[in-house]
Amino acid sequence: MEEILRKLWNHEIGIEEAMKELKHFPYLKLKDAKIDIYRMTFRHIPEAIYAAGKKKEDVRAIAEAMKKHGKVFITRAGREIYEYMRDMDDFRYYEDAEMIVSGERQKKNEGYIAIVAAGLSDRRVAEEAAVTAYELGNDVERVYDVGIASMHRLLDYIEILENANVVVVVAGMEGALPTVVSNFVSSPVIAVPTSIGYGTGLGGVAALMGMLNSCSSGIVVVNIDNGFGAGVAAHLINTVKERNCRGEE
Repeated sequence: MEEILRKLWNHEIGIEEAMKELKHFPYLKLKDAKIDIYRMTFRHIPEAIYAAGKKKEDVRAIAEAMKKHGKVFITRAGREIYEYMRDMDDFRYYEDAEMIVSGERQKKNEGYIAIVAAGLSDRRVAEEAAVTAYELGNDVERVYDVGIASMHRLLDYIEILENANVVVVVAGMEGALPTVVSNFVSSPVIAVPTSIGYGTGLGGVAALMGMLNSCSSGIVVVNIDNGFGAGVAAHLINTVKERNCRGEE
């Protein structure tokens, strides 16, 4: 990196060429982990630490290394991991989302992203999407427990859905809620299948298949229980929309 910065300082290369060089700069190596700390430079989205299956000592070590380079997201983090890390500066815990986040939250986009959940059993995944979108700089409106088994619950929130820049819809069981919601909005709809449901739901596969086979055009679908991915996607869509509104390229 020093050589690239030297050439840039001496005007031997331009910013565009320097960015191309840095794009393939080596990752940060720890004892066992390899951290892509430069992802933030190009995507403006930090790499997330997926805590499930990792030792709490490893999660902490990775978080400490990443914190020096910017914002940190830790997903699927139970309270035990947070208690092990809570003495570290600027780490906050979102219990409903099972997420730990550090770094300043800077509002980047106007308007808001709506997070819709079919049932309260879907809350953890919905909150993962909501916290991710919020911490990346978006305002968030939550509409929970409005599954299609009782349609009148959803109808009470139509105005919130209509005015959202992006709508993230989280549902398990048969996964039909995104199709219903899409009929009330003109904004992008991101569908998130969850593993909530009985045996034939196959751990969210039935909801995933239902969303992929939606008869409503334009719905995009992320993986089962992937609230973080949905929150990132919603943020990126909202960011592009905000740039277009300001006339930026």
